[in-house]
Amino acid sequence: MTFNIQVEPSQRAFVTEADETILAAAIRQGIGLPYGCKDGACGSCKCKKVSGEVVHGPHQVKALSEAEEAAGFVLACCAKPLSDVVLESRQVTAAGIPPIKKMPVRVAHMSRPSSDVAVVRLQLPATEPFQYFAGQYVEFLLRDGDRRSYSMANAPHTQTELPGIELHIRHMPGGKFTDAVFSTMKERDILRVEGPYGSFYLREDSDKPMVFVASGTGFAPIKALLEHMMFTQSKRDVSVYWGGRRPADLYLHDWMMATAAAMPNVRYIPVVSDAAPEDEWTGRTGFVHQAVLNDFADLSGMEAYVCGAPIVVESAQRDFVAARGLPADAFFADSFTSAADKVAET
Repeated sequence: MTFNIQVEPSQRAFVTEADETILAAAIRQGIGLPYGCKDGACGSCKCKKVSGEVVHGPHQVKALSEAEEAAGFVLACCAKPLSDVVLESRQVTAAGIPPIKKMPVRVAHMSRPSSDVAVVRLQLPATEPFQYFAGQYVEFLLRDGDRRSYSMANAPHTQTELPGIELHIRHMPGGKFTDAVFSTMKERDILRVEGPYGSFYLREDSDKPMVFVASGTGFAPIKALLEHMMFTQSKRDVSVYWGGRRPADLYLHDWMMATAAAMPNVRYIPVVSDAAPEDEWTGRTGFVHQAVLNDFADLSGMEAYVCGAPIVVESAQRDFVAARGLPADAFFADSFTSAADKVAET
């Protein structure tokens, strides 16, 4: 049995197949609903149900609470329709979303800018052009059927000179994938990926000033956004806040400093939360989203792009909107949920 899904106010429509979630159907048909993890952990795909009935699969309470569900909100990645459904989602994008592909990739280069971060360059098939938006991610397809997601850290225009994608991978001790990256993975290894995924990318129909916030390897998609802005010669003002526990966590600090020096409209604010005396850190300290709150009394005329640990994304969304007047639909995020984060609570 199939059901029709309509999205307001765009009036875009699509069809779900039997036992298919709303988000899976939307992705399959190129409908740009907002989403992040696809596993009921981050809440990025939450939207308002105008009419119809759905049933939710396992998900975390922080992504969709019982009160929110009772109020008519749905989590598109976990919701399967029981009837035709009308949703309200103001972040539905225009047509032109890059097609999702499965493809083999070769490890072309690996480096370690810090002890627990690997920068991995993957060579793509020369015969298969790979299109994506700066800020999107790919999923590694593991042999046991599991998947691991990583954002592209290079902008799409770089494909013309050298087809390949750059990923920033933090070591999670005990992690099925990252343990292998930091122990057995070597150059010329062949892996399989699928993508691009994600609704985190620059909204270029706006000229509002922006604040970019990254924690740890959440800097990867922010780097891609900045490369894209440089390529398109964007003049939009952007303040880039990058937070880490120690200065070494800002593993491409020199790159960011050089980029800010080359782009007059870019301001860079590094923030360290737990500097030790031996770090000799003289910059900003504390939590990275708090640094934004300290610097901006009013975010009502801005857009925020936030990437990194779920606690950073959740804190920024809550405080930017409630305490600084950021419009809820001007907050764009990519919550870096780990395999442990995706364990269902309900």
